[in-house]
Amino acid sequence: MEHGQNIQELTLEEVMGDRFGRYSKYIIQERALPDIRDGLKPVQRRILFAMNQDGNTHEKSFRKSAKSVGNIMGNYHPHGDSSIYEAMVRMSQDWKLRNVLIEMHGNNGSMDGDPPAAMRYTEARLSEVSGELLKDIEKETVDFVWNFDDTEKEPTVLPAKFPNLLVNGSTGISAGYATEIPTHNLSEVIDGTIYLIDHPEASVDDLIQFIPGPDFPTGGILQGADEIKKAYETGRGKAIVRSKTEIQEIKGGKQQIVISEIPYEVNKASLVKKMDEIRLNKKVDGIAEVRDESDRTGLQIVVELKKEANAQGILNYLFKNTDLQINYNFNIVAIDKMRPQQVGIKRMLASYVEHRQSVILKRSQYELQKALTRQHIVEGLIKALSILDQVIETIRQSKDKKDAKNNLVMMHAFTSEQAEAIVTLQLYRLTNTDITQLNKEAEELAVTIAKLEKIIQHKEELFKLMKQELREVKKKYGTPRVTTIEKEITEITIDTEVLVAQEDVMVTITHEGYMKRSSLRSYSASNGEDTGMKDGDYVVYQAQANTLDHLLLVTNKGNVIYRPVHELPELRFKEVGEHISQMITNLEIEETIFQVFAYREFTENATFVLFTKDGYTKQTLQTEFSPWRTYKTRSQTMIKFKDKADELIGVFSTQPSDTLDAYLTTHQAFALRYPLKDIPVLGAKAAGVKSVNLKAEDYVVGASLIDPLDQTPVTYVTQRGALKRMIAQEIPATARAQRGLMVFRELKKQAHRVVGMALGEVGLQVINQKGDQLEVMAVHYPITDRQSNGSFILNEKDGGLVTQVHIHEVE
Repeated sequence: MEHGQNIQELTLEEVMGDRFGRYSKYIIQERALPDIRDGLKPVQRRILFAMNQDGNTHEKSFRKSAKSVGNIMGNYHPHGDSSIYEAMVRMSQDWKLRNVLIEMHGNNGSMDGDPPAAMRYTEARLSEVSGELLKDIEKETVDFVWNFDDTEKEPTVLPAKFPNLLVNGSTGISAGYATEIPTHNLSEVIDGTIYLIDHPEASVDDLIQFIPGPDFPTGGILQGADEIKKAYETGRGKAIVRSKTEIQEIKGGKQQIVISEIPYEVNKASLVKKMDEIRLNKKVDGIAEVRDESDRTGLQIVVELKKEANAQGILNYLFKNTDLQINYNFNIVAIDKMRPQQVGIKRMLASYVEHRQSVILKRSQYELQKALTRQHIVEGLIKALSILDQVIETIRQSKDKKDAKNNLVMMHAFTSEQAEAIVTLQLYRLTNTDITQLNKEAEELAVTIAKLEKIIQHKEELFKLMKQELREVKKKYGTPRVTTIEKEITEITIDTEVLVAQEDVMVTITHEGYMKRSSLRSYSASNGEDTGMKDGDYVVYQAQANTLDHLLLVTNKGNVIYRPVHELPELRFKEVGEHISQMITNLEIEETIFQVFAYREFTENATFVLFTKDGYTKQTLQTEFSPWRTYKTRSQTMIKFKDKADELIGVFSTQPSDTLDAYLTTHQAFALRYPLKDIPVLGAKAAGVKSVNLKAEDYVVGASLIDPLDQTPVTYVTQRGALKRMIAQEIPATARAQRGLMVFRELKKQAHRVVGMALGEVGLQVINQKGDQLEVMAVHYPITDRQSNGSFILNEKDGGLVTQVHIHEVE
């Protein structure tokens, strides 16, 4: 029964919440985030402290890394040796830290992301600048706590003689918090700190005068002064880091891009590989070769270009599409008073100054205590030497050391500490020189004590000393800045010309959606005939275009597909082509291409005029169809249909200067003409307005734009196989959305119904129910008046009604 009382029933939520909460607290405080005072994570602090304890310091010889790792693991950091060694290696990499904290012999990794040699092969010691972080640690300057097995004490923070958090930065991910602090220039950070000591009310603007921005060990160019300032104020911000590049002329009239510095924490090997893939995949035309020429003298990547290549354009493309330029996201989070805080630069420096103040105060108190103790002893020795004979007499008369001490205290008023010093005195110290030395030491001690008391009692003296020590560090370890800071972020624009080899090609697009571009050579070889096509398909668009041109493919379902000519599949003229559905995912089953527009760039205010089968129309600005982000896989709406069954029957491109009339014909043989300006300009998603007043069961068969001052022949084909031509302008211009006039005489029986309409001198392919195909040329038929019913070209008794009419331009 007793055991049963210890069993708690808890819900899974409680247990999970509690355990994860504890784990989170641990990894936030004890693993992933740096301390705001010394800028170190626990594992880094333990590495430095343990190596210092072992005397593995910069003035002594190197020692096997495995030995240090074993010590750190056994005494302070009860985790895997790999995590300790990886932290140790990072602290030795001069492309990760601005001032390395550990010196390492052997392979400690590379900018290419190569792994370091195993710890049994490498040797390490603390760097000289690490010594400055650890200096005075033995003088009770920082708090110590017991280690994991209560056998040793370890520091909770290092004395840190310089603001290491800013100088070496930090990066880490914990639960709910991540940190990304860039590296900075030691000299600048110290100047900023000194200014803050003198001006505690300083603003971020004041501090930026001294610390203009990060200084990465890998150099590069940092852009965006405003973003840096924002990051320094709030702890968050985004700046741009780009490589240092130069375009050089080489023999043969060619050029090459030479890269001498790359952004911080970019893997050089991956960068070179990515640039070479761009060359291989011909994403840019003009790169001949990409070489990594880095050696022990420094980093150098060369991108050799072909003749006539646009070097600046290619460089811009590489900036945009590779890690030659990156976004650097500041996220300054550190442990401040045991809690993770997002801090700005002022808080960081102020916390450091506060920490350093406490260190100097504790150190001064420790040294003062030591000096007072020594002063007391020295006073005793001087007094003893002045009455030396009596002292010796007293000692000689004593039984043992303890008795001697007691007698000295009793007979000559020495304190027990002084008596201890006298009885342990060696005989040679009684020479004449010793008294002068003691007097000199007493004087020096008096000066030291006065100085230390002044520091302890007067803040300004303490700060004066702090500034002096900071200046010493700056003088000894300061180096010039290597990252250039530019105020403005350069906008990268990429001209299509750079990406595309400019050539004239023959573009073919079919009704069912097969598209291709063929070289003019392939086109000529087949005399422009026999383009590859599926049975029953026909060409909607075939024309010569340049690879820098653009196409808009309009479907019968009111969608538009954008394709730059250079992205069409390059195939022989006799090949079928690639189907649009291989790329565009949102097409309907019955969707077909019925119109194609080619352009180099849109004219301002130019419009597309759209007509639908159900009798709707609108104009939409062409600029609304500028390439959209997802154009490769999705079409864009050109018009919204009120009824799903509706479809487009005419789309025309117009310029703002055009004065045209719309001309429509319906199945029941009504024709209507009205000015284009009656059709409103609406957005791409609009459904439009009525184009013609339709009777029940009627629909629009054809629509076009005509010049009102011209004589435009229009050809009609009816379901009974009759063909008739008339002048379109014979229909008087009225207003939009009226019924219009009949263009065939209404018969009592089997009235003519229009199946196809075509303007101009075109060729027509007429197909009937039986599948007979008849090719006719409009120009071979006479022009008649509006009332005539034309002449029969197919016999409806033989092959049934006419079902389709395809129109094609006559060359």
